This record gives sequence, structure tokens and C-alpha cells, in this order.
Amino acid sequence: MATRRSFIRNTAVAGAALGAGLPAFSVSAAQKRESNRPSRRMRKFTSRAVEDTIREIDSFLDGNELAWLFGNCFPNTLDTTVNFRTIDGRPDTFVITGDINAMWLRDSTAQVWPYISLTGRDAQLKDLIAGVINRQVKCIHIDPYANAFNDGPGNSEWMSDLTEMKPELHERKWEIDSLCYPVRLSHGYWKSTGDTSVFDESWAGAMKLIIKTFRQQQRKEDPGPYRFQRVTGWQTDTVAGGGYGNPINPVGLIVSIFRPSDDATIWPFLIPSNYFAVKSLRQMAEIATAVTGDEALAADANALAAEVEEALEKYARAVHPEHGEIIPYETDGYHNYHFMDDANVPSLLSMPYLDTIDRRDPLYLRTRKFVLSKSNPYYFSGTMGHGVGSPHTGLNRIWPIAITMRALTASDDYDIVSSLKMLKSTHAATGFMHESFMKHDPTQFTRKWFAWANTLFGELVLETYRSKPDLLKEV
Repeated sequence: MATRRSFIRNTAVAGAALGAGLPAFSVSAAQKRESNRPSRRMRKFTSRAVEDTIREIDSFLDGNELAWLFGNCFPNTLDTTVNFRTIDGRPDTFVITGDINAMWLRDSTAQVWPYISLTGRDAQLKDLIAGVINRQVKCIHIDPYANAFNDGPGNSEWMSDLTEMKPELHERKWEIDSLCYPVRLSHGYWKSTGDTSVFDESWAGAMKLIIKTFRQQQRKEDPGPYRFQRVTGWQTDTVAGGGYGNPINPVGLIVSIFRPSDDATIWPFLIPSNYFAVKSLRQMAEIATAVTGDEALAADANALAAEVEEALEKYARAVHPEHGEIIPYETDGYHNYHFMDDANVPSLLSMPYLDTIDRRDPLYLRTRKFVLSKSNPYYFSGTMGHGVGSPHTGLNRIWPIAITMRALTASDDYDIVSSLKMLKSTHAATGFMHESFMKHDPTQFTRKWFAWANTLFGELVLETYRSKPDLLKEV
């Protein structure tokens, strides 16, 4: 079984030229026209709206390499990772992350997010996304502290972890964003479709569990019920402090024992995730007020959002010797700070994408400048690319997700065009995005089947086509 830690799946591309410039991996016109998607009969789900969008962009770009990449990547989640069905009269969609046969709350949201805007043209696609929401709600009820789930009771290689594992869990790493992403998907789906059928009693109960869990992890009186340890040689895969993490000062922020990379935090207040929690709580309150009429839930969500936001104002600022006052990645409430950023989202770089800060905010701009510089220990620059990596994959590995996020949060056209060019030039002739690649050699990559990275790339191309189509011509 593939795991988050079996990431060294290096693939060499025969005959690939490794030059000093980015256009090292060209694809012939014949190759561009030949899709790398599964055959039609092997695809998990086909959306008329998605197929129409692929043809529209292919026509606009005259079938060039960028169009070929989009055609491979954008439908990858639907082609390969979804199991869509009806259970008890309601849509239910289990979404694996790719080469790991499990559903992450984070990844499943990110994988279907770019399709929401197409639901008005495809009722089945709308039902599929509703099914993801329904499944996520079930997962939260099983265990709000878990990050990844099996499709029903099953076996997991992590059943021996020192935490309260259940048969339905693939992994039980507590990450704030795991509970934020389902709220983001619910809110985005509702705003786009107007459909309120997903907001039943089970959904409301899941929202109350989210608030309860967030409050427990503010740790105002005690460490709460969650602890985690693993017998492993990977330091980032287990937790200090007897499984509770390093000490915190309970200032109102929410503890996240793990990052969205599934790596353990050093200082347990993960700041981008706390910003995400504020946004999600307010979205939850909006739905509770406008749809379900649950004023008690709305008041509770808004109160917690205000408390966390106030704590962020006081404890999520620090002065960097080169970049001035910026947002650090982690803190502990004792004014210890970790200056870095990670490729996984939520990250400091991705905050405008998640609508947790304005991309023109001077505080964000200073933070962004730090993230995209050598001051960030996980920013790597090589002959074949430059961008943010992650401790999850080690040094000198750049993540396409971070390159894509740089473009999606850009305030200028240069960042968009240069990011797209880099992504086009570093897929190692595979036609797909990967988890990471070596800065001097994109043929040394990890995770050849990583649907989040593929669909996010598709989202970037589609958003650029809608807002600044001429920029795609420059790529």
C-alpha cells in the first residue's frame, strides 16, 4: 500500500535532455494530441461540462502543450479517484487522493473544488460534489480528529499508532485544516448552486463537532482528549511531549498537532490554519443564519471566530531581520516563532487563495516576499525551477502545488506567466503534475499520481483563461 512516507518514486524519462533552461522537456506535436488519460471505459466519472471545457481551451490554444497538459490534468480527479453512488437516497462520493487508497478531508475538497463553477451545466457533476460533502460529514462524525479515512471499515497500516484508531480511519493526525476544508466546500457549493439539500441535521451536527473540537484544541484548561505518537524513524511523523506536542500558552489560538503536509508542527499554533479556521467559522455562521436558521450555531461560530482573530492580531506577527513585520508559520503563544513556509495548503503563500487575507495587504506582501526568498529555508532554486518545498519530501524538492499557488495569489502577470511556464517545463514529459521534483532534475519526482496537484493546475489554467486569456498565449 502506498503511504505518505513512501514518496521516493523517482521516474526517469528516457531520452529527456537536462539542459540549463526551463524548456528541457519538449513534447512533439503528435504527443500533444495523444491524451494520457485513461481510456473512456476505465474512467471513474465523466462530466459533460468538464469535457466541453477541455475542448474549449484546446481550441483556444490550438492544441499546444499547455492545452495537452490541461486536458490530462484537469479531469484527473474525475477520471481516476472518485467513487460516486447513492446511499439511503442521498449522493455519496468517496474520493481517494491518488496513489494512496484513502480519502483526506483536505485533498477531497481541493480535488473537486475547481469543478464547482461548472455545476450549472452538469447536474450529475453537481450531485457528485454534493456526495463529497455528504461523505465528509459522515467522516467528521466518525472522528473529528482524523485526517484520512477508509471507504468503510477496513485495514490501515497505521492501526498500531498510539492514538484512538478506529476501523474506518486510514490515519488520525489532528490538523485544523481537515475540518476547515469541508466547510469551504459546503459554502462554495451552496453559493454556486443554491442547493441546500446537503444542510441536513447530520451536517449541522458535524458543524457543532467542529466547533467543539476547535475549542478543545484551544487547550484553555487541559490538553484535551487527543494525543498521537508513532513508532518511526521519521521525526516529523510522531509528536513530542508525550503525544500532545510542545507546550503552548493558551492565548485563544487553536492547536494543530500536524501541518497540512501531515508532518508534526514544531510550535503547535499553526498560523495559516488558524486564519483558515476564522474564515471557515464565519462561512459556517453564514450558512446557519441564511439556510438552516440555527442562530445558536451561528452565534457560537461567530464568537469563536472573533476570539481566534483577536489572538491572531496579538500573536501572529513577528519582526524578521530582513523582511520586517511578517506573519510567521508557527508560534506557541510565548512569542517563539518559526520563520518558514510549507508548500501544502493552507500555507502563508496561499492565504489570499483561501480568502483569509487580501493579496494587496502590505502584511501579506512582506510575508510573500519572505516566503519566495532564500530567507525561507524551504524555498529552493535550481536550474530547472524555483519554488517552495516541504520537510515532507526533504531538501531541494520543489512542489508544483506551490508553483501553482504562487500564480493563483499573484498581483502581477509575470508571476502567472512564469509559473505556468515552469509547470509546463517540469512535468518530465509525463503530462501530469507531481508532488515534488528535484530543483536540477524534474525526472526525479515523487508521486506520479497525485490528483490534487493535477486538478489545481487545471484550476489555474481555467481561471487564467477566464480572467486573462491572452496570458495563456504567452506560455
